[in-house]
Amino acid sequence: MTVPTPPGAPIRVLIADDQEMVRTGFRFFLDAQPDITVVAEAADGEEAVALARRERPDVCLLDIRMPKLDGLEATRLLAGPEVADPMRVVVVTTFDLDEYVYGALRGGACGFLLKDSGPTLLAEAVRAAAAGDSLVSPSVTVRLLKHVTAPQTVSAAPVKPVAAPTEPLTDRELDVVRLVALGRTNAEIAAELYVSLSTVKTHLSSVQLKLSARNRVEIAAWAWQHGHGQPGG
Repeated sequence: MTVPTPPGAPIRVLIADDQEMVRTGFRFFLDAQPDITVVAEAADGEEAVALARRERPDVCLLDIRMPKLDGLEATRLLAGPEVADPMRVVVVTTFDLDEYVYGALRGGACGFLLKDSGPTLLAEAVRAAAAGDSLVSPSVTVRLLKHVTAPQTVSAAPVKPVAAPTEPLTDRELDVVRLVALGRTNAEIAAELYVSLSTVKTHLSSVQLKLSARNRVEIAAWAWQHGHGQPGG
């Protein structure tokens, strides 16, 4: 399993997008961050997979619509359930379509970001992925997770159902889960519950273990499926 980036070491990033202007813009902003460095660029999905396997970046930023191999398939090859040593992939796209979100997250992506989210959120998504956390655009998160409890259409595959917990969640863990389901970040959860950031991470680790959830999106899906996705729920 890929270990978190050592403290003090810059986060090594691969950018894959078929538009040179987008790659240049991302590189310019990310290289300006003191803790991030871009180590590779790819213009299509096949090149992205080859470069990622060779360079082993800490985080891969993948567009969805790319020549030769689309970003969803590239994500599955780099971070999917069958990958022995999965990499951290954040899908960054113009297209706010549910099937893309589902496909990316089910394929192993730890983040889903819209290109118009802005450079600050892009850097936050890279840092979250490198730390083993995840970030999904706030405009996507709650809508996506509400769909978990709605009747599914053929074109919109649901988030993978999460099994019943191996042991009951504590009241505090349920508080954390409810806020995750509402799209809150770890920092926002800490502020709302008046606890430290490390305490929030400890609760999330415990919840993830109890639910056998791969990421916080599956934790939030469980919350919506079991009535814990509403304010005060």
